[in-house]
Amino acid sequence: MIFDTHAHYNDEAFNEDRDELLASMPQKNVGLIMNACSKLSEMDDIIDMCDKYPFVYGAVGIHPEEVETASDEYLAEIEKYAKHHKILAIGEIGLDYYWTTDTKESQKRIFREQIRLARRLDMPVIVHDREAHGDTMQILREENVSECGGVFHCYSGSAEMVKEITEKFNMYVAFGGSLTFKNAVKPREAAKAVPLDRLLVETDCPYMAPVPFRGKRNCSAYIDKVLLTLSDIFDIPAPELEQITFENGKRLFRIED
Repeated sequence: MIFDTHAHYNDEAFNEDRDELLASMPQKNVGLIMNACSKLSEMDDIIDMCDKYPFVYGAVGIHPEEVETASDEYLAEIEKYAKHHKILAIGEIGLDYYWTTDTKESQKRIFREQIRLARRLDMPVIVHDREAHGDTMQILREENVSECGGVFHCYSGSAEMVKEITEKFNMYVAFGGSLTFKNAVKPREAAKAVPLDRLLVETDCPYMAPVPFRGKRNCSAYIDKVLLTLSDIFDIPAPELEQITFENGKRLFRIED
């Protein structure tokens, strides 16, 4: 079975067929799904999905593009949602300098505060890092992320960063549909540097659909294309990588059989 370690099934792109699609996942070899949060107004819908589907788990946090939605009491709100038995991580959190740099200072402050909360709650973090590698790595070092661990979602950093992420930060590295793109030279080099016991797969659906579905709405059923690409990179059969990444995801999020 496959573990899609990062999805957004609460997104409006799934409004017309969400239940039908999620119900079909076990028959499509998808055994577990982690649904990440972008802003706290999503959490009631995410918890409803977690309650309805035994194989769906959730995370709670504020995405860097959503920092302006954070109330003065946002940390208390996150902690409240984190008490639900199927909310297993703080995320997605981090830095994104691609769309705007106007909120850099707010992004960094809220990123730090959420890492500190994750450490206090002993929950892993799901990190979003887009065109902010230097600041992201610095904050993770200074905030002792190794105490809670976590995952770099949709990894876009270098192969050189992987060593510190996996060895010093106690974190995993996840790859999605972008790994299958023809120009994905840097991501493939980075993937090759990840120890097998720290490797994860994801969709980030409805975004980032892999080849040959690029440009279409993504879903967990397409994640096998990522595994096939990783199979070529590691020269390991895709079913073996499927099992490895499934167990890695369970270990990261502390999901017991």
